[in-house]
Amino acid sequence: MVSTNLVVPVVLWGPTAPTHCISSVFLSDDQCTLVTGCYDGQICLWQVEPATLKMSPRCLLVGHSAPVLCLVRASLLPENNFLVSSSENGEMCTWDLIDGKCTEAVKLPQVHTQIQSYHTANSEDVRLFCIGYYAEIMVMDPFSLEVIYVLSSKVKPDWISAIHVLRPMRRKDDVVLAITTTGTVKVWTLTGNENKHAEPIYENESKEIRCLNAITMNCCAQNQRTVLLVCTKYWQIYDAGDFTVLCSVIAPARERWQGGDFITSDRVMLWTDEGKGYLYKLPANCIPDNKEFHSKSVVRDAPYLYYVLQHAGDKVLSCPPAMKLLMGQQSHFLLRGDSEGYISVWNVPEVPLDNISILQAKQMPPRIQKPHVCTSLVEAWSMMDPPPVGILDQLSRITDSPVKLTSSIYLPQQSRLVIGREDGSIVIVPATQTVMMQLLVGIKQNFSDWPSHQILYGHRGRVNCLLCPSMVHPRYEKSHLLSGGIDFAVCLWDLYSGSLLHRFCVHAGEITQLLVPPESCSPRILKCICSVASDHSVTLVSLQERKCVTLASRHLFPVVTIKWRPLDDFLIVGCSDGSVYVWQMETGHLDRVLHGMLAEEVLSACDEQALEDGGGGSGGNAANSASEMGMANPAVHFFRGLKSRNMNAIRHATQRGIHQLQQLQGHNQGNFDFLMKHRSNPLVIQGLRTNPKDAESHILFFDIEGLIFELHSEEYAQMTPATLEALGVHLQNPKDGKSMHIDASKKIGDFFSKVKNKAVDVEKILKDKDKHGLVQKFKEKTEIVEKKVQAKVESLQKAVETHEEQPQDLKSKIASKMEVTHVMEVAQLLLSLLHSWGLDPHLDKVCESQLGLLRPIVPISYGVLSKAGYMSLLLPTWQNNYEIPPGLQLPSSSKKRMLPEELQRLEHLTAIFTSRLHWELSTTLTSNHILALVAMSNTLMSMSAASFLPDSEKHKKLQRLAQYAESTQGAEEELLAHHTSQIKQGWSLLSTHHCFLLPDKIEALEPKKFKRPQVEMMVKRWQHHCIEIREAAQQILLGELTRMGKKGRKQLVESWAQYLPLYTHTEPIVGAQQMAAMTNNQAGGSGGGVGTGSGINSSMGNGSGSMSGGQGMSAGGNGVGSSDQQDEDYEEEEEEIIRKPSSLSELKRKQTTAVILLGVIGAEFGQDISQESPNHRGSISLGHTNTERRKSSVVEGFGIANNLARLTSMALAHLLYAPPSPKLPQYTPLRRAAIDLLGRGFTVWEPYLDVSKVLLGLLEISCEGKSVPNLNYKLPLTPQADACRTARHALRLIATARPAAFITTMAREVARYNTMQQNAQSINTPLTQSVLYKAKGEILQCVEMLIDKMQSEIAGLLVEVMDIALHCVDSNELKGRGLAELCPSICKFNQISHCSQTRRIAVGANSGNLAIYELRQNKCQMIPAHTYPITSLAFSPDGKYLVSYSCAENRLSFWQTSTGMFGLGQSQTRCTKGYSTAPIPDVSRLNPMRLAKLVWINNRTVTLMLADGSETRFNV
Repeated sequence: MVSTNLVVPVVLWGPTAPTHCISSVFLSDDQCTLVTGCYDGQICLWQVEPATLKMSPRCLLVGHSAPVLCLVRASLLPENNFLVSSSENGEMCTWDLIDGKCTEAVKLPQVHTQIQSYHTANSEDVRLFCIGYYAEIMVMDPFSLEVIYVLSSKVKPDWISAIHVLRPMRRKDDVVLAITTTGTVKVWTLTGNENKHAEPIYENESKEIRCLNAITMNCCAQNQRTVLLVCTKYWQIYDAGDFTVLCSVIAPARERWQGGDFITSDRVMLWTDEGKGYLYKLPANCIPDNKEFHSKSVVRDAPYLYYVLQHAGDKVLSCPPAMKLLMGQQSHFLLRGDSEGYISVWNVPEVPLDNISILQAKQMPPRIQKPHVCTSLVEAWSMMDPPPVGILDQLSRITDSPVKLTSSIYLPQQSRLVIGREDGSIVIVPATQTVMMQLLVGIKQNFSDWPSHQILYGHRGRVNCLLCPSMVHPRYEKSHLLSGGIDFAVCLWDLYSGSLLHRFCVHAGEITQLLVPPESCSPRILKCICSVASDHSVTLVSLQERKCVTLASRHLFPVVTIKWRPLDDFLIVGCSDGSVYVWQMETGHLDRVLHGMLAEEVLSACDEQALEDGGGGSGGNAANSASEMGMANPAVHFFRGLKSRNMNAIRHATQRGIHQLQQLQGHNQGNFDFLMKHRSNPLVIQGLRTNPKDAESHILFFDIEGLIFELHSEEYAQMTPATLEALGVHLQNPKDGKSMHIDASKKIGDFFSKVKNKAVDVEKILKDKDKHGLVQKFKEKTEIVEKKVQAKVESLQKAVETHEEQPQDLKSKIASKMEVTHVMEVAQLLLSLLHSWGLDPHLDKVCESQLGLLRPIVPISYGVLSKAGYMSLLLPTWQNNYEIPPGLQLPSSSKKRMLPEELQRLEHLTAIFTSRLHWELSTTLTSNHILALVAMSNTLMSMSAASFLPDSEKHKKLQRLAQYAESTQGAEEELLAHHTSQIKQGWSLLSTHHCFLLPDKIEALEPKKFKRPQVEMMVKRWQHHCIEIREAAQQILLGELTRMGKKGRKQLVESWAQYLPLYTHTEPIVGAQQMAAMTNNQAGGSGGGVGTGSGINSSMGNGSGSMSGGQGMSAGGNGVGSSDQQDEDYEEEEEEIIRKPSSLSELKRKQTTAVILLGVIGAEFGQDISQESPNHRGSISLGHTNTERRKSSVVEGFGIANNLARLTSMALAHLLYAPPSPKLPQYTPLRRAAIDLLGRGFTVWEPYLDVSKVLLGLLEISCEGKSVPNLNYKLPLTPQADACRTARHALRLIATARPAAFITTMAREVARYNTMQQNAQSINTPLTQSVLYKAKGEILQCVEMLIDKMQSEIAGLLVEVMDIALHCVDSNELKGRGLAELCPSICKFNQISHCSQTRRIAVGANSGNLAIYELRQNKCQMIPAHTYPITSLAFSPDGKYLVSYSCAENRLSFWQTSTGMFGLGQSQTRCTKGYSTAPIPDVSRLNPMRLAKLVWINNRTVTLMLADGSETRFNV
């Protein structure tokens, strides 16, 4: 859910820094980024200046829920800034260091304790060699986090405690050195073709030494002949050849060794758990170049300690620091991160050998060095003046020191935020206004203008947790709020009055968590909530009886999980020691206590049951998932909140205007459910606490889709049915299924608007309405809509049936998810935070004065939400080291007021940030923010006068305008219209600014720094289900491609062409299984997973990842003899541009992107690229052999003129035809994109497509939806309706791009259909199933549209048009109503005439032939009539004669049809009379449609009326 929706997180950090107790450190190769992992699972990225090593914290990566043990680089390439992190519970993550996105996350059963990232001889990039609490060495791919192979032990297998991978001098292969916990050294030699499918890979040699539980093992890099092994008690140097000990040193008193490394071959650096670094000079027998090497050790020549690196004060650390020796080109550093969150860096001193020898001879004590850089998060926070903003800063101004915020909960309905604080008070504030007050200009600082807040006093001491049970399930009282505190009490509050209803004192420890039981419990338990406390007890307290129902308190260890078995009346409590207690809920009786395997089985059985119960989607499982994970770690709570927020969102959907929406969706119940499912809250505020002791920071999640949805449904609720019909939404009456007659629908439209506005004269209207069967309608619908809607509808039904006057009640029932004003406030807040203030002064003025946006007063901390809810959040402390460039222009709006220095700096920073730095942070942020801005401004532009100015301001403005004009009625309306258009224009400016102008403006200020929006991201959203986002993504992508220019596009195409899935024409007809394997392996459906058959190994295994321009991806891999099998040998020449996909699912993602991207470039820019290589244009036809085709594609490097266009069009067409399979379901955004692109770029793809197959495919999709709204209807549709709408649009694009091809193809298909109809018995499927039969209406609409838009093109194809039209029109209707009524547009042509008496239609063709259709006998006769095109013809009123005229031939002829006796026999049409007519001067200038017209005056006389107004009469 999190991945597809466009969510923009913004963080309010608050005045206290998050705790950061460091567990691992890492510095990138370019020394620009320092990464620290901490025991709470967060990872902090620091910006480092390589020269001075000054650092400032840049962003926090939130994702792991356990201590981060390892951090290693994921790639050698300098531009690939990726990092792999691994935590204590088996989670592994690959992060992008630039924008903090998590690109891959897995949870393994194995836990790693040490990872070495090493570039093996034959691989393109590094591999991760991992060891940990398991007996093997796992070798993993850093990008897909899949295990590539495993190294196992034959001799004494055991956990491996240290490892070192190296490549011996002058050898090609790699060697893995490892030592087990019991002291066996093992060596593996890697050949380079290991994989996990072969037999196990055992060690080549092993030897036992006495070293137990080694911590690190390092081989000297200079000569590879000595090895340093470190244990906690001592370190030793071994000879790498035979592993004999050369020397050994015991740890200093009260310290333990923590690790070490070689500095040079004769010096080592070691560090201890006290965080000190020790430098030793090695004795002669440990130095390989020395002649004494490997001799007996001599007493006087022991390892000599000559330097100690330590901190000044001896501060005791609560846990061992993470330390690392970094080798630079010039100097070496020792890096240390400790439990207090301090990072210290020492320069390793270089002391000449002679000096050391002198010191050693004199037995001098070692010298001591202090760190030259030392900093921490807390320090960075304290440097900030004013401190970073928190969500309740206004209240902290009253007290001397800020009170810590300890828990919070957001109530989306009232848009209020409830916050518990350290002093026991609970504060309730309006959410959006409070946030605006902290971040935006405008709300004054004086007390009276504050958003109103309410404070509840009831706890003594910290408030630990809050719960609003009605948010989880509607069975609870709306006004109830529960809080649990450190004072052992659970308080029940009334949210609205703020009174304390009851105080439950049941526990004997602080309350740690409050939960809601699942909905299948017994009625008594359903009125309860569950609370957990630190005295290891769990209770169920009943809110109705106001007493404790069950107290489960005999647990010996802290409670970790709570599960439910409602049907057995069991509450299942899991403790931290792995034991499980089973309690009966009703009686409070302890049923049994389980340990070990049994305990685990019981817990997993609960999970299965929860899944079955909650499968209904109405949220049984949110409550379960809420209680599944640990209660100790705040990060877990946080993710849980993220994951369940959509469930909640659905559940607090108090549907507004339910019957209104049902009217809209009357025809399509599925769509209504789909809408409700996809409704999410526009804003969610989530507390973030990295450590239980910390104060909370708050993250605002703006869900763009949810916001757009609310704005649009608001807009549609106010529309009249007529406007809705214009959008293609059909309102239906359940009784007769036809569209309602206008007056009824008008009344209903009024009904909605009245209920919305006044809801006063409900009674009268309702009586009116009942005759239109509204009550009936509700009854019918109620059964289908889900339970959550039912209650609402029933209450409406009551209101309708009883006709009581309950205006207020009714109005509250039809309330939205958020009040309209709240939705608008959220939109205002979002746009104010994202807009690039300061780049375009005119636009800023428009934004402030007309649209009502507000400027930010501090730089905003954004976040990026990525895979699995992992996030990176910008820290506010980057500002500390930022130098403000001199000569900065401040925005004019800020008044010249005397500001203290620090506030002035803040204002400068904010100005720089909004205009430039915001867009230089990362491509992901830029993409998300621009997409959000464009989509939102387009949405607001499409609404009527959507401005955020407060009403008083609007009013003043209109009055000011009114003073200039006379305020007559008309003038006022005009003013209003002017005002509205001004606002629309403002939104349009905002949209264009971000879509097209932003990059150039920022480039002008600071070249090369702007992070462009990611093409890939926009491609993914090319057919997003929210239309506003879809259109914004398309605009941005096309803008970006246009800006790249020809060269940039060509590069882009070349780098993506290798991922284009390949479909050749020469596929043999294969069995269903293989066919499935093909679609799976190639179509790159959006599902990940592993394809079937052998396709995977071959496309991944034989190194053919770098495919040349378009010579496809799964070429040899299908088990289907595809024609490109031999291409693999030459494909290595192409240079690699994009990192190779490292897993099948990534390959599929790349393929999907490639198809759409190349499709877009081909469709929009195909014409300009194809002119580059005219000489090869015709040379490559399908008949040519492979080798020839191969040569040419190498010559051109890239020919969109032939190969690529062909491959792309085939891929797109394949997506249109491929039958639905599990990997490529029927309606996916990918298929929708293919349909859309086939339509957009039809002229480019046409040469390579089977046009009729494409048209039939599109028709099939477009006739499946019954009445689907058009593209101006902006609420999301079901995937099927959406596909149908896209297909209709594509058909119209194809028809207008190539009218002739469309008409002739359709006529050919109709002819084929008619032939089949005549031999209907010989075919096995009924004709009513064929596409042509089902899509009659759709085809007719297209033809009519073509006639309206492109008359001249169609005029030449009238016979074909007539064939199609007669196929689409119902013959009985035609008989009764005539052609003119059924397809009026066709009758515009003078070359067509219909005689209803004889039931004949005559059509004059461009070739001069006459086509006469005998509708009675269903056949058509062609007569050569004129030598030039026929200009006009007409049947005589009695149907005996037909007159035809051709102006080019200057001839007019009369025709008579004679039939045989009694209408039997062959009928013949012959010319009875012909006249020559006067030639018409300058025919060419005139419109052929209006050139001449024939009108019969009576049965014998006809008049020829010419365009110049002359009339001539002729007699038969």
